[in-house]
Amino acid sequence: MVQFLAGMKGEGKTRKLIQMANENAKVTDGNLVYIDDDKRHIFDLHRDIRFVEAGKGELANYRELTGFILGILSQNSDIKHIYVDGLNNILASDAVNAESLVKFKSRLDSLTAAEAVSFTVSVHYDRDSLPEEIKAVLI
Repeated sequence: MVQFLAGMKGEGKTRKLIQMANENAKVTDGNLVYIDDDKRHIFDLHRDIRFVEAGKGELANYRELTGFILGILSQNSDIKHIYVDGLNNILASDAVNAESLVKFKSRLDSLTAAEAVSFTVSVHYDRDSLPEEIKAVLI
């Protein structure tokens, strides 16, 4: 399952994503991973959630982020859910657009099928401007 949490800056996406991850940590048998661009929220997460800092804008595009995620999955076959907080902050500033979001979702769908892992991704993006493929999986 792939879900997106979209909205403009300051709408509480990170708070909601952290809450979802913490609730999921209480009931999930496998491991959870939370990817963020910095360590601001590391102490807000349940101790059983693996925190991964991806750096600010160090990844050029969704393909590099997908490779980063594949590296994480290769180290642990028991990961059940990956949360990606602030896609716009993790990727280069011009890398997030409607086309790249659809391609990234498609790649995550493939990973979900192959690895039995779910994804929740937060992105700074006007909800009304999102492509239909992304609107269909908004939370």
